[in-house]
Amino acid sequence: MPKGRGKIVAQNKKAFHDYFIEETYEAGIVLQGTEIKSIRAGRANLKDAYARIEKGEVFLHNMHISPYEQGNRYNHDPLRTRKLLLHRKEINKLIGETKESGYSLVPLKIYLKDGFAKVELALAKGKKKYDKREDLKKKEAKRDIERAFRERQKM
Repeated sequence: MPKGRGKIVAQNKKAFHDYFIEETYEAGIVLQGTEIKSIRAGRANLKDAYARIEKGEVFLHNMHISPYEQGNRYNHDPLRTRKLLLHRKEINKLIGETKESGYSLVPLKIYLKDGFAKVELALAKGKKKYDKREDLKKKEAKRDIERAFRERQKM
């Protein structure tokens, strides 16, 4: 496998629907025992996950990593809170940004990079209902244009 971004394990597609993504950060995850084996097997889920800054450290809540099948007693709690590893400057910047109203820390994807599990964390602002509808209209219009263009090329 080449250096750089590797295999994407899990994505949070709903985040793009619910939030405006302002900035993204790459963070390492502190894992226990057999969690990395489960992640390598693709058994992670970001559906309801969110990040929070507590006492100057960033923690990931509600990320589900299924127990490893051969892990027996060495398995872990699937929904435990996991610490994220970021540089101090990045954490300080995130503390300042999240103090502003409407900003959240949302995990976008988990991937393997050079053998380590990484999380792409986004500084995001929540969308209102009318913003979501507007995005759906734009997406639909773009799809219709592409469909018409493809049909025209076939002729």
